[in-house]
Amino acid sequence: METGLEFWSPSRQLERLRDEMDKLMERFGINGEWAKHFAAPSRRPPIESIVEGNKLVIRADLPGIDPKNVEVTVAGDTLNIRGSREEKHETNKPNYIRREVSYGSFERSIELPHGIKADDFKANYADGVLELTAAMPKELSTKEVKVQIGNGEAKKNRTNGHKQK
Repeated sequence: METGLEFWSPSRQLERLRDEMDKLMERFGINGEWAKHFAAPSRRPPIESIVEGNKLVIRADLPGIDPKNVEVTVAGDTLNIRGSREEKHETNKPNYIRREVSYGSFERSIELPHGIKADDFKANYADGVLELTAAMPKELSTKEVKVQIGNGEAKKNRTNGHKQK
């Protein structure tokens, strides 16, 4: 039985702070390049989220991670992906020349568009990619709007449910 309570986690709080800083920088037209020095790629798996037709699709690159070690939860309007990459212990200690792979736990949280329901999510893991899909609410789906041009000709214009400026 799930109580809906979440234990406090300093790493989760730092992840949320980083996400908020990324959003703030994007508002000022600064991309996420500034933060590359603060995150190990395997500790912060890359994510893409797109709208395909009437579905929200979120993909997380998790190469080399056993899907049994991945947990996906939705709390309110936040999607959380947690997991771990376990280091294989060998009897002989390896002599690394280079080691860029991080082991241990990771966590990623992303804000979902308003109206996405947790029960609608389906998850699939293949070739190191976790793909999550959910139905988009009708009010957020892409609509085609015909715009009249000076002499009455119709021109097609696409919107995605957001107000145009």
